[in-house]
Amino acid sequence: MAVHLEYSEPSEYTSLGLFAGAGGLDLGFEAAGFIHTEANDILPYAVATLKHNRPQWQVVHDDVRHYTPSFRKGLDVLLAGFPCQGFSLGGKRDPNDVRNTLYREVLRIAKLMKPRAIVMENVLNLRTMIHPDTGRPFADQIIDELAAIGYTTRSAFFRVSEFGVPQTRRRFVFIAFKGAFNPHFEFPSADGITPSGPFLADLLDGSDISLPNHNPEWGFESQVHTTLGGRVRKDEPILPIRISRTASDGNPIRSFDSPFPAIDTATVWGFAQGNVKAERVAKDRTTEKYIRNPGADVTLWRISAKRMRTFTAREYARLQTFPDDWAFIGANKREVQLQIGNAVPVRFARAIANCVRNALEAQDHSKALKQPLGKKRSALA
Repeated sequence: MAVHLEYSEPSEYTSLGLFAGAGGLDLGFEAAGFIHTEANDILPYAVATLKHNRPQWQVVHDDVRHYTPSFRKGLDVLLAGFPCQGFSLGGKRDPNDVRNTLYREVLRIAKLMKPRAIVMENVLNLRTMIHPDTGRPFADQIIDELAAIGYTTRSAFFRVSEFGVPQTRRRFVFIAFKGAFNPHFEFPSADGITPSGPFLADLLDGSDISLPNHNPEWGFESQVHTTLGGRVRKDEPILPIRISRTASDGNPIRSFDSPFPAIDTATVWGFAQGNVKAERVAKDRTTEKYIRNPGADVTLWRISAKRMRTFTAREYARLQTFPDDWAFIGANKREVQLQIGNAVPVRFARAIANCVRNALEAQDHSKALKQPLGKKRSALA
């Protein structure tokens, strides 16, 4: 199915995005009716992606440590999907990774801008990884530091597959409000599991579908996996496969009936058709190439099929629920996959944005009932 983004009625509420990347969090808030004021990112190709898709946005290419927003008053929501590499189970989980302290740039800009709300997103490991300076879990430390600048915070973790996103990714979200916590705010409720099949079905055979970042090419060859060759029949199913990380647990042949494994910046996924099989085999660690651990005895997954291909960037983007007209700019596949893999899934971002908007509207409505007639909330100057 084509992936489009449903837009709410515009509001007067404003948002500003730090660590914007390819724009998943910012785009989700825009879809919920927020006025996008400014975005910042350090990666030139991510900035190029934002400018290409939203030329009307103010996008600043700068290290966040040097960045200062171009205005001071009227910001409602500060967005920040700060870097997760130092926390992630897919990385080194190094408490001393310099990127782990970049959340303090969010606090610096919050002190400057005084937004009504702050939305911060990251991985679950923040709950358990210990801050090297304080000996407390990073999540608790961040909440305390937000309190020190006048914000009250709630946090929760989510399986994004329960919010219209067809993958198993789990995310940790902080919602902070200036002063007392907004009593009208509620985190979004889960709404069933989202299978991956409908998001990929129309793209499987590599037929002539014109979409940005979609150029499927059958004919993948590998020294690891075996291409059997031969004609494929139309009735032979096309199956999703994990091509890289052959030592991983779990069969590399996946099902379209369930959410896809979490899209990241490194794992290579693809499709196979015709006599598709996967088995674990022992690697010959005496004669084969690329032996990094000669003493290891782990068996590795090997796939065989008549034909195989890797995912296109559009297929990865579908699993992150980016709309089909959102193009990714990059000099190579790596730059594009980094943007997609690091993004907040757009539909999940919109679910969070809707809850923030509802809370702000309810709070403003309550205030309006207590104000003399004729008073009205001012918009961004």
